[in-house]
Amino acid sequence: MTATLKPTLGTLHLWGIATGLVISGEYFGWSYGWGVAGTLGFLLTTLLIATMYSCFIFSFTELTTAIPHAGGPFAYSRRAFGETGGLIAGMATLVEFVFAPPAIAMAIGAYLNVQYPQLNPKYAAVAAYLMFMTLNILGVRLAAMFELVVTILAVLELLVFMGVVAPGFSLANFTAHGWAGSDHFGLPAVSGIFAAIPFAIWFFLAIEGAAMAAEEAKDPARTIPRAYISGILTLVVLAIGVMLMAGGAGDWRTLSGINDPLPQAMKMIVGEHSRWMHMLVWIGLFGLIASFHGIILGYSRQFFALARAGYLPAGLAKLSRFQTPHRAIIAGGVIGIIAILSDNWIQLQGMSLTAAMITLAVFGAIVMYIMSMLSLFRLRRTAPQMVRSFRAPGYPLVPAIALLLAVICLLAMLWFNPLLAAIFGGLMAAGYLWFLLTKNLRDSVPHDAMLQGE
Repeated sequence: MTATLKPTLGTLHLWGIATGLVISGEYFGWSYGWGVAGTLGFLLTTLLIATMYSCFIFSFTELTTAIPHAGGPFAYSRRAFGETGGLIAGMATLVEFVFAPPAIAMAIGAYLNVQYPQLNPKYAAVAAYLMFMTLNILGVRLAAMFELVVTILAVLELLVFMGVVAPGFSLANFTAHGWAGSDHFGLPAVSGIFAAIPFAIWFFLAIEGAAMAAEEAKDPARTIPRAYISGILTLVVLAIGVMLMAGGAGDWRTLSGINDPLPQAMKMIVGEHSRWMHMLVWIGLFGLIASFHGIILGYSRQFFALARAGYLPAGLAKLSRFQTPHRAIIAGGVIGIIAILSDNWIQLQGMSLTAAMITLAVFGAIVMYIMSMLSLFRLRRTAPQMVRSFRAPGYPLVPAIALLLAVICLLAMLWFNPLLAAIFGGLMAAGYLWFLLTKNLRDSVPHDAMLQGE
């Protein structure tokens, strides 16, 4: 019998998952982009990426509502391009969702270290994995309700941050040294704009993960579009606001290479011992926790869907007595904990391990975005009879913009990150080798009409 997930999630739960998956991107990670592009260069990068994501989400929602499958992009690409297409999208999504959580866990450790300097950030990161893996195993409704609560708190905290910092905002601070490598708009600045792409994507990375909860959504044709559209609007406003306020608080260069830019930006305005400062550190953890917890949910459903379809060992599709894919949750957690414990001895392209994991996750995301948009175009042509309760507005222009910008992002990342591109390619090649050796697994799994289009 095929393992199935129970539909228990409403619109608000799904908004919490879609927004919560991403919200940590407003708290850390993006400021690495200042180091390569400057504040003004990175602002242009962010506006470009916000355009890509807005077009992508309006297009992706058509696929999510038409094919409400736990595999998300894997299911769409499998339906459009067959088994190999499903493999490419599924593996790329796995890379995105497995390598993003260790970066977030390290930021959780960094935030706690601000309050408790004697606490080793790595131990805190590992403890976060164990705690939230357990919560995800205990049931999706409990996990989704927790996700909703911490996401609301995280959004409120970002609004508080902007409100507290705003009186000390200085446009002169934000624009000082605004073009990295150049005092004016020249070639070095243009180069930095493209080099900063992974860190602008981090503002929005993983919003598509709500698609992996589609099998657990009540009335997905109605709830998913509402959740996605309200989610992307929430995130664009917060991303621009946070970046502007933090950059105008003081010398932004001191914030460009750290995992806790918001507390440090607030410290410039209110001082180290302000009550606002301590509140930001504590409540700011909710933003990191929301994404960390939500992406654990996302990677577990991707492992589950790939295993159920015969692309990974069948044991990863087993459900616990709480009807959650506990083995898939544990598998991704083990990989993440190993990455965290490797932090002191891994340096890639001169990056910290956090920046390298962000970049790897973005490689996976961009390949998946490209496959998803190609799937949308192909299914419009090959499956016109498919029930589409939501259609991409402005088709074909809107999805074409998303596809074009995603291709530009991928080319820029290949150019600026050759070593990490090679590592990503190696992971994809390993997945393809496993795919070639395990045809018998796919032949033996129960029929899934949603993947075959029947």
